[in-house]
Amino acid sequence: KSEFLKMYVKILFLRIQNNCPNNPSKIENVALRGKATLSKPYNHLGLASNGIDGNHDGIFEHGSCVHTGNHDTPWWRVDLLEPHRVEWVIITTRGDCCPEQINGSDIRIGNSLDNNGNQNPRCATITNLQSGISATYKCNGMDGRYINIVKPGKTGVVVFCEFEVYGVPLKKEYCTSNNKKDCNDNK
Repeated sequence: KSEFLKMYVKILFLRIQNNCPNNPSKIENVALRGKATLSKPYNHLGLASNGIDGNHDGIFEHGSCVHTGNHDTPWWRVDLLEPHRVEWVIITTRGDCCPEQINGSDIRIGNSLDNNGNQNPRCATITNLQSGISATYKCNGMDGRYINIVKPGKTGVVVFCEFEVYGVPLKKEYCTSNNKKDCNDNK
C-alpha cells in the first residue's frame, strides 16, 4: 500500500510539473530579452549589450565581452523590462586573461534605480573566478527588474563575457502541487 501511495504521489508530481508552463525545470534565460547598460565603456569592443548576446566566447577581441572603463565603483546592469523572480544567475568570465577583474563585484537584484541600481539587495559577491569559466550563483527567488554587477567603493573595471538570468516574470506564478489554480491559467 505504501509503495502504491509513493508511486501515485510521484506520478501526480510529474503530471503537475509537465503541465505547468512556469515550473522551475522550465525556467529560461530571461536576460536575452533585456536591455543592458554600463557605467562607462572601455572601448568599442566592450559594449554593455555583449553581456546578454547569448555568445559565451571568452576572447575579448572577438567582440562578445563586457568591459567598463577604469573608474571608481564601475557597474554593469541588465534591465529585464519587468520584475522577475530570479532563481539563479550564471556569469562567464573572460578566457584570454584577467579573471581577477570581476572578483570582488556584487550581484544585486531589485526594482530601484537609486544610485544606478547599485544599492539593491545583494544576491552574491563574486570571488576567486578563473579564466574562461561559467559560475552559477543561486539567488533563491529574489525579486527584481534590474540586475547589477558592481564593484562597490573600488576603483577598477568590470569585465565578463556572458551573464545569464534564470527566473520568471512576477506576474506568472510557479505552479506547485499546493497551488489551487489551474496551471494553464498562468500562461
